Amino acid sequence: MNRNPLPATWEWHVARDYDAGSAIAAELLRSVWRMSPGMLLCAATGNSPTRTYQLFAESVLSEGVRPTNLRILKLDEWGGLPPDDPSTCEVYLQERLVQPLGISQDRFIGFRSDARSPNEECTRVSAWLEMNGPIDVCVLGVGVNGHLGFNEPGDGLTADCHVAKLTTDSLAHSMLSATSRRPSHGLTVGMRGILASRTILLLVFGEAKAEQLKRLATGGLSTAFPASFLTLHQQVVCVCDEAAAHLTDI
Repeated sequence: MNRNPLPATWEWHVARDYDAGSAIAAELLRSVWRMSPGMLLCAATGNSPTRTYQLFAESVLSEGVRPTNLRILKLDEWGGLPPDDPSTCEVYLQERLVQPLGISQDRFIGFRSDARSPNEECTRVSAWLEMNGPIDVCVLGVGVNGHLGFNEPGDGLTADCHVAKLTTDSLAHSMLSATSRRPSHGLTVGMRGILASRTILLLVFGEAKAEQLKRLATGGLSTAFPASFLTLHQQVVCVCDEAAAHLTDI
């Protein structure tokens, strides 16, 4: 593994805890939205961004206006589940962003979990992103195995939207505790789309993510640790809490 120091342009925020970090992240989203009301927000799901989305939606609505031009792109999805399954990224984003903010369906794009042809579904989302991108802010968490979305560790990474074989770590994700079904695959924006984002907002919270944050901050590229490819991006804002940052010199 070759050394690859983090760019000096990265912005770091070490917050006291999850709530404090989420408030910082939500304020960043609101500031970008104020400057660019038609921003394209690529939204991850899971525990890390939940409070951020809640605070962002509350802050936007507190201004007394509907974000009529805001666009949301779903980062990834569990393939093989019905779209109304409570564990889908669809349900998660509908409940936390789309419905609270009144985002119309023509401004919300994402993979269909029950697509008859997953490969064609990825082609559809890729084509949309090509026509409507780049992403203005890509919200990411880092998986316990270092994945970004369903860009899973392996011998290589895929540039564009693609169907992913889910790892054991991904299949153990807490999101799936709400369903008795088992996804057959993942659908995800690829590394090219992520790295083309104008800004990446990386959220890393909790003791369980301390090793991943340390590994990321150490530098070095490896397809066995997809998050390491974020070091190729110049405009990353990393918001973490003290529990996640305690092993890392930042």
